[in-house]
Amino acid sequence: MRSHTSTAVVPARTNDTAAPAPPADTAVPARTIGTAAPTRTKRHPHDDAPDTTEAFERLVEMPPGAERDALRKEIVQAWLPMAERLAGRFRNRGEALDDLCQVAALGLVKAVDRYDPRRGTAFESYAVPTVTGEIKRHFRDHMWTLHVPRRVQDLRNRVRFARQDLAQSVSGRAPTLTEIAVHAQMSEEDAKAGLEALDSFTALSLDAELPGSEDGYSLSDALGGPDPALDIVVDREAVKPRIAQLPERERTILYMRFFGDMTQSRIADEMGISQMHVSRLISRCCDRLRDQVMRDAA
Repeated sequence: MRSHTSTAVVPARTNDTAAPAPPADTAVPARTIGTAAPTRTKRHPHDDAPDTTEAFERLVEMPPGAERDALRKEIVQAWLPMAERLAGRFRNRGEALDDLCQVAALGLVKAVDRYDPRRGTAFESYAVPTVTGEIKRHFRDHMWTLHVPRRVQDLRNRVRFARQDLAQSVSGRAPTLTEIAVHAQMSEEDAKAGLEALDSFTALSLDAELPGSEDGYSLSDALGGPDPALDIVVDREAVKPRIAQLPERERTILYMRFFGDMTQSRIADEMGISQMHVSRLISRCCDRLRDQVMRDAA
């Protein structure tokens, strides 16, 4: 005996049938600054980027004031995780991560202030190169111990990358200057400047022991000291024309005493006069020269 089973017919929704509206007392949650856009399906390096499109549109229309400053602050805080992530890419390069995050935050603020949503580009496409450029500028301007021109810094980077590439193909020796220049597509002169800049990022302490020295010889030991003769150069030049005007006997006595380092007794024997006479001539000549030089200076 055949049994009959009843089936319920469910009407299919046609394209022109509107979806049922939510009850009147049901609140639809509003999207706030800092929440990721739910419509994004394609992942990219900044998949957690907040949706601040409406906030930027309101920001450019608002006049200066406390309300605009508050909205600007909310936007900056929403994008701070991205800026800190960009700063993390430059860790272990001689700068503290906290300082890099501060630099990245500064770049983010500049990006927020300069971004114009009316151009039709996404904020992250403008903010990422701005923040990255600010961090690279920090390394270029503040991390070098010696001041190196930007052109030489660029040559240094190209030479460094060329040496790294050649180290994998050249075994048993360091790449030559010619090989580096050819690989980096630059002249040998530029390659030499880049190689010299490789050692200019940090400076060596003067107290550091020189390589190969076994007695603790340091760079400070190789430095010269002040020459005491430099203090009397001006005095010598000032008195020189006045000495030339002295009689020959007085010039000879002064030369033997101060340049020949002879005693007054020996000068007296050489000149055929008494030691007392030599002493009086030296004192009189020195007093006259001093008075003349002081008058010239006055």
